[in-house]
Amino acid sequence: MINASFRPAADLFAELNRLQGMLDHVFRPAERSSIRGLTGASFPVINVGTTPDSVEIMALAPGIEPQSLQLTVDRGLLVIAGERKSQVPEDGDSTSVYAQERFAGSFRRVVSLPEDADPARVDASYRDGILRVSVAKRESSKPRRIEVS
Repeated sequence: MINASFRPAADLFAELNRLQGMLDHVFRPAERSSIRGLTGASFPVINVGTTPDSVEIMALAPGIEPQSLQLTVDRGLLVIAGERKSQVPEDGDSTSVYAQERFAGSFRRVVSLPEDADPARVDASYRDGILRVSVAKRESSKPRRIEVS
């Protein structure tokens, strides 16, 4: 009798490589920006930058349904969560999968926002596999000219 949960050796090696990458990510603290940004699979990959008026976050997340994305802002943290469905064929199909490097499953990324970010003014859009989040800066944090009398 063959066990239905048996996976070919190629799947085993792909999983071992993924686990090695996770361990490398955890045990190389010099390569991560902060413990708040630490995740297991590092999906989605993010870029964070600022403009004079906002904090800009771009999450590279292809293959995601926009309805499955959840964004929350709480106590200076922006949380991006969701789920990417697997594209692996179901059991019983006539195809075999030899390697699977594309992440599938639930994910969660946490971005620490600067103190001048205004959590009440957040805009988000998703297009072409890129989630763009813009968090406006507080007006009180912007430089202003003061007239001397």
